[in-house]
Amino acid sequence: MEGQQAGEGAGKGFRAIADELRGRIADGLYPLRSFLPSQRDLAEELGVSRDTVQRALRELSDEGWIESRRGSGSRVIKVQRIQSTVPKATRPSRGLTLDLFISEAFEAPEVALDVYTLTSESLSAHIGLQAQRIRRGSISPQKITLRMLLPDASLPLPYPRVKDDRTDTRPLERLRAITDLHTTSLQTALNDLRTEKLVPSVDVRIRHAPLPPAFKLYLLNGKEALHGMYEVVERPMQLEGGEVVTALDVIGVGSTLTHHVKDQDAHSPGSVFVESMRLWFDSVWERLTR
Repeated sequence: MEGQQAGEGAGKGFRAIADELRGRIADGLYPLRSFLPSQRDLAEELGVSRDTVQRALRELSDEGWIESRRGSGSRVIKVQRIQSTVPKATRPSRGLTLDLFISEAFEAPEVALDVYTLTSESLSAHIGLQAQRIRRGSISPQKITLRMLLPDASLPLPYPRVKDDRTDTRPLERLRAITDLHTTSLQTALNDLRTEKLVPSVDVRIRHAPLPPAFKLYLLNGKEALHGMYEVVERPMQLEGGEVVTALDVIGVGSTLTHHVKDQDAHSPGSVFVESMRLWFDSVWERLTR
């Protein structure tokens, strides 16, 4: 959950690079126990200095994603886990990743996403990838509808916070800045598709609920759900100005997601779960309009 580092151009600060690498790990590009490219190769590919890459890798190491050893490089030691309730015979042969499910959702003529999350960081990255596919002509949805529930900015969230100082508001201010950055990014990415006449109909709506999210929820085209509880972790956190504090934080990209599918049997566990989550989302959404 990182924002742009001041002083480096166009989102190329170490936090943006950490976002990119974290997303690649979550999407399976760098599988568990694999090694990341060298710092030199990453710096060249991403258009930043090696110092920026080193700071990003240090951030991922502090969060427990990678293990870095001098002379050996950086190895992935944690990945996002997605477990599916769908029988193995009908699952895709490649690994289950959030990127896979969102990519499949965008292959439909009409895309409908309902998302409940702490920040819009993960979704922003995936929307950007789908926008690239649309521009390349790989997919051509005719309608995209996104409804996203985020926590109210005035809500005194329990996390993130400095471990030994509940009065320090800087981690929450950092979280809100990150949320604003990524929310603006995904809104721009989707609305540009409509402006450029690549997608005839785009409807992006965001509402803020007085609820601290205990879980992350993606409802995909009314047929599938990805649901996972946030895990609270203790980790070093670098604040603006460079100060590093010990924080209690939640990292959504590291949470385990469970995949549920609605089928023809209205009483099957998957159908019941997807429908119950849809009704819950709709009820919260409608209450926020009153």
